[in-house]
Amino acid sequence: MQKTMLITGSSSGVGAATAKYFAEHGFNVVATMRNPEAAQALEGIANLMVVRLDVEDTASIESALQATLDRFGRLDLLINNAGYGQYGVMEGMPIEKIRENFDVNVFGVINVMQRAVPILRRQGGGTILNVSSCGAIFGLPASAVYISTKWALEGFTESIAYELASQNIVTKIFEPGGILTPFHERSARDNTGNGHVPGYDAFLENTNNAMANLAEGAASPERVAADIYAAATDGTDRLRYCAPYGVEHLVKARRELDDPAYERFMRAQFPAAAR
Repeated sequence: MQKTMLITGSSSGVGAATAKYFAEHGFNVVATMRNPEAAQALEGIANLMVVRLDVEDTASIESALQATLDRFGRLDLLINNAGYGQYGVMEGMPIEKIRENFDVNVFGVINVMQRAVPILRRQGGGTILNVSSCGAIFGLPASAVYISTKWALEGFTESIAYELASQNIVTKIFEPGGILTPFHERSARDNTGNGHVPGYDAFLENTNNAMANLAEGAASPERVAADIYAAATDGTDRLRYCAPYGVEHLVKARRELDDPAYERFMRAQFPAAAR
C-alpha cells in the first residue's frame, strides 16, 4: 500500500525539497503551508496535494488532516518542519517576538501532533519526525531564542517518544546543521542586532564572522531532504539523527569534551572581546 506523508512548512527550502523528494520516492504527499499560493515549486506532481495549514490555527490543522484522509485514506508519516529563527542579543529582543518564536517552533508542533496522533493511533501506528537543529546540541550567541525553542522541542520530543511507543508510533528527531535556504533570510529580517545597546557591537562583529565561517559548510535543501527521507524510512525506532552540515567540530566538542574544556572551546569560537 502506498504510504502517505504530511509535512508542515513546505512552501520553500527544506520543506519544499522534502515534499518533492518523498513524492518522487513513492509516497503520497500532503505539502502544507500557511500560504498555498507560494507552492509554485510543487506544481504538477501527481501524488502531491498542497493544503493550507498554519500551526497556530487549530481549525486549519484539523482541516488539513481531514483533507489528507479524504484524498489518500490514511496518514503514515508526519514531518513537523515549520519553524523560523531570530537573531540578536537577548537584552534588546521584545518579549512578544520571543513568544512568537515559541508559538511556532514549540507550541505549533504540539498543536499539530495532538491532532495527528489520534489518527495514527486508530490506524495502529505510524511515524512522526520533528525537525530540530544542531543548535539543540550546543548554544550559540545571538541566537538564544531560536536555540531555546529547539532545546524545548528536543525535550518534548524525547519525552513523548516513550509515550507514543506504547501506541506503536515511532517518534524521531532530525538535527541539521547549516542549510542554504530562505530560512536565514527570514531570520535576518527579524534580527534585533545589538538591541540598541552599542556595548555589544564588538562581540557581535566577532560572532557574525564566526557564523559566516560556519555557513561555508551548509548543505543544499535537496541533500537535507534525502537525509530526512533516510531517517524517516529506515525502519528503526532510533530517536535522533544528527546531520551536522558545517558544524561538525562543534558537535564533536560538545560530545567529547568535559564541560570546562567545552566551555573554553566555545568561548574561543565566540570571543567576548576583539581578537
